[in-house]
Amino acid sequence: MSENRQPALPARQTLVRVVLALSGWAALASTALPGGSPLRWAPVLLFVCFGPGLSLLYPQAGLLRPGARLEAAALAAPLGLSLAVVTATVLFLVEGFSGTAFLVSLAALTTLASALPGLPLPAATRGAVERARTAPVRRR
Repeated sequence: MSENRQPALPARQTLVRVVLALSGWAALASTALPGGSPLRWAPVLLFVCFGPGLSLLYPQAGLLRPGARLEAAALAAPLGLSLAVVTATVLFLVEGFSGTAFLVSLAALTTLASALPGLPLPAATRGAVERARTAPVRRR
């Protein structure tokens, strides 16, 4: 065995990765339900808004500081919606857009992204919360 192995992921991070990887496929499966049912559109809406963004941002190496957790939560929806717009635009340009093709593309991207480490967050790397606490306070 090699001695340069990466440490095993904690069970919680593995669970987060698996749930994110399966979320798109669950949303795709929910489209088989009768039309107009909240059980059909709610998973799709939640997945398109948050699934791709969360899979790119989570899990982070180590524990996130409070500022980094807030940053990741605030970035998940815009990042996920941006990926959804890019995916839809590409599918329209190749004249292959359909609801199924859109969800399959996003689900595959989410599955791939959840297998990789999360994108680095500025607040996680620079210690924004700790620096704010140690900064000198000016008094008048």
